[in-house]
Amino acid sequence: MQDRIEKSIELKATIARVWRALTDHEEFGKWFRVQLDGPFVVGEVCRGRTTFPGYAGLNWEVTVVSMEAQRLFAFEWCPYEHDDNRDHSNAPKTLVEFRLEPSANGTRVLISESGFSRLPNDKRRFNALRSNSEGWALQASHLAAYVET
Repeated sequence: MQDRIEKSIELKATIARVWRALTDHEEFGKWFRVQLDGPFVVGEVCRGRTTFPGYAGLNWEVTVVSMEAQRLFAFEWCPYEHDDNRDHSNAPKTLVEFRLEPSANGTRVLISESGFSRLPNDKRRFNALRSNSEGWALQASHLAAYVET
């Protein structure tokens, strides 16, 4: 079982523009399709509600792990549950990282999610890995459309 998802996307936008789209909670919400209650702050939980079709209205929660200006934005989340009645505070989490690098046309973003081996060894692990692999490809295209317009 693989433990990591990796996606790479080249964006025709400056690193500063991409950084703002990733770390400004209002901009993040527009392309990621989530309405966040407040800004991203390292070490703190950021909550909101999804606006993504098919998942609209579900709770969304991450703990911000790192914000290294124009280089790395990272958070942890529970990737396999969409149950608003479940307490996720002690559930195993995965680590999502957005790494930014300059590229010939603008910015390369490396998106990774790791830690799937920590998830329960049942269908939740497999489903989270499959679903999030598809999801990150889709979210990368949303990010591109957002910063390149």
